Amino acid sequence: MTDIDFSAVPSPCYVVDERLLTKNLELLGSVQERTGAKILLAQKGFSMFAEYPLVGKYLAGVTSSSLFEARLGYEKMGKEVHVYAPAYVDREFDELLSYTDHIVFNSFAQWRKFKDKVLNYPGRKIEVGLRINPEYSELEVPLYDPCSPYSRMGITLENFDESDLEGIDGLHFHTMCEQNSDTLENTLKVVDEKFGHVIKNMKWLNFGGGHHITRPDYDVERLIRCIEFARDKYDVQVYLEPGEAIALNTGYLVATVLDTIKNGMDIAILDTSAECHMPDVLAMPYRPNIAGAGMPGEKAITYRLGGMTCLAGDVIGDYSFDRPLEIGDKLVFGDMAHYTMVKNHMFNGVNLPSIATYSDEEGIKVIREFKFEDYSSRLS
Repeated sequence: MTDIDFSAVPSPCYVVDERLLTKNLELLGSVQERTGAKILLAQKGFSMFAEYPLVGKYLAGVTSSSLFEARLGYEKMGKEVHVYAPAYVDREFDELLSYTDHIVFNSFAQWRKFKDKVLNYPGRKIEVGLRINPEYSELEVPLYDPCSPYSRMGITLENFDESDLEGIDGLHFHTMCEQNSDTLENTLKVVDEKFGHVIKNMKWLNFGGGHHITRPDYDVERLIRCIEFARDKYDVQVYLEPGEAIALNTGYLVATVLDTIKNGMDIAILDTSAECHMPDVLAMPYRPNIAGAGMPGEKAITYRLGGMTCLAGDVIGDYSFDRPLEIGDKLVFGDMAHYTMVKNHMFNGVNLPSIATYSDEEGIKVIREFKFEDYSSRLS
């Protein structure tokens, strides 16, 4: 899987391979160079700010959905900061604007409520957008579908008030999740049909996130054509804001076997947790790969891997191995950089994995280890 010596890191530990991260960023950078589009890091997918200097060498900035995300991008990367939220909190709004270059509103009511503050912000112009809902998607999981029936995300054509667009600079749509550019192409046709007459009067168009650009089978050339279509037809600046694509297949989670038991099958308990450390395993759901492991029954012995919390369903999945697992064995989970650190938590008081990087120049570098105070400081 890799030449990193995982025995040298604490356990559990997220390890981001900067060589792989750079490879992803180079691909994204080439899309920008070829099209003039600007690609932003969606911090909801990857907020490891120790890597922001590297990310900032290639990308135009960050997107945020909260005050804290906006401040993090502003302070740690220092490039463009774009903000979108389904609704903004009154008491946070003034501070939020201080970090923001672009702000997108989810409704005309929100736009009207905050319009004066945004348009009259002292010292600089803040670009303003509206999120539209084209009512088209190709997602099968409602939890991740921004265009599912009764979605709270974006303004449908029926509710789009063209009489109140003065001061609006762009439109934003986000309909995708882990999808290829054929879905973008199909979505763009619907957006063009429904909202093209509005886009022609805009400065920019944001394609949102969910673009799996760095996946091996992703059709980059089709993406290029989509960007060029919007750019050439409407003379707009195009933005994309993937989160997962930045860190896709760049990181690992190293864990250790704490115990093995039997209850109708072989079970191994690890010092990590699906619930705490890789919650999308339960929410998505999905089955992460483990170096050297196979599907159930594929290799000599199959184990159900469980976490160390008291949640009965804290199960990572069933995996087979060439030999029986022993206490102290290290297991290395793949593709653990995105939607892990940003979503993990300390249920049961279980500590968070350490965070480390690997580069050819510095080898393994432990960036952060967590302590009791990180747990207790969040509580009353």
